[in-house]
Amino acid sequence: MRSFQFETPPRIICEQGAALKLADLLQAGGQRRAFVVTDPGLVRAGLVDAPVAAMRQAGLHVSVYDRVLADPPEHVVLEAAAAAREDRAECVIGLGGGSSLDTAKLVALLAARPQDLADIYGPQRAAGPRLPLIQVPTTAGTGSEATPTSVVSTPDHQKRGVISSLLFPDVAVLDARLTAALPPAPTAMTGIDAMVHAIEAYTTRHKKNPMSDLLAVRALQLLHTHLERAIRQGDDLESREAMLLGSLLAGMAFANAPVAAIHALAHPLGSHFHVPHGLANALVMVPILKFNLPAAQACYAELGRALDPALRDAGDERAAQAFIGMMDRHVSSAPIPRRLREVGVSQDDLPVLAEAAMTVDRLLINNPRDLTRDDAFALYSDVF
Repeated sequence: MRSFQFETPPRIICEQGAALKLADLLQAGGQRRAFVVTDPGLVRAGLVDAPVAAMRQAGLHVSVYDRVLADPPEHVVLEAAAAAREDRAECVIGLGGGSSLDTAKLVALLAARPQDLADIYGPQRAAGPRLPLIQVPTTAGTGSEATPTSVVSTPDHQKRGVISSLLFPDVAVLDARLTAALPPAPTAMTGIDAMVHAIEAYTTRHKKNPMSDLLAVRALQLLHTHLERAIRQGDDLESREAMLLGSLLAGMAFANAPVAAIHALAHPLGSHFHVPHGLANALVMVPILKFNLPAAQACYAELGRALDPALRDAGDERAAQAFIGMMDRHVSSAPIPRRLREVGVSQDDLPVLAEAAMTVDRLLINNPRDLTRDDAFALYSDVF
């Protein structure tokens, strides 16, 4: 048994309606002033009103910062942190998708301990303390409520990560009712994103461990089983809750066994073309699974058998190919674009994307198979 370390949020609440009980968590911790970090789309959709009203009815002071942008740029993070300091926030609540949750992590940190973002990009460079942090996801995809990472877009079109144990939230709250209104396309994108987290955690070259393996397999089983129904029947709360739990478990897995080339090639699509992160992963996932097959066949076979009992006695080659086929069907049947040209990428952009992907070496080193710039160009070309 290899030695390993495993970290995760200390408390997880999975309960329909839990977002209306946030006041109980704050009062138990002695906090009276909450700072909610969210985005304008959720405010327009009315998803923020009820949780905020419930906290205010409990006598808490609640301020709402609702200007989070997708792939949050540095200036948004700094603006939100300044607003939290000005408001004398005692607790930060991230309410939304991955961008809101990632922003909330840094608001909790920077509001309590101001520091330059440029100084804390990378692993374990941030300094504490931070404010208490509660994360409430409204999509089942990023798993940010279970990870120590906050990804920020820099002015030079890079996506940089602050990675610190300080960023694990105190409480992750899974309330399926908050995801019931998510339209089919974002449901598909975020669900596939969560699948990628589980797959890459299971096949990562570094820090793969028994705990992350167990979580990744169970996450993939939940996501594989429930994604199609969540897309077709958004109000099916059983499937929505299973998707949220699968996303959380995948987040717990990849927080400890890091992701690899799928994410590395997805990042430039987000930073250069503002392609939603889940969609970017979906666009490049299957070609990279095929590329990795010579090095990851045994792992893919294990995942295939975990998803389909009929493969229990199949050889590795057959089970691995069947697994890739399952993932391909999830992408091909989803109501999302399937080609780079459909999201604004031109043929001339492919070399730029390939060069940009090679700068994400912190993820490429985790890939089960070495990947060159020419490989990246070929993979982008495959889905152009």
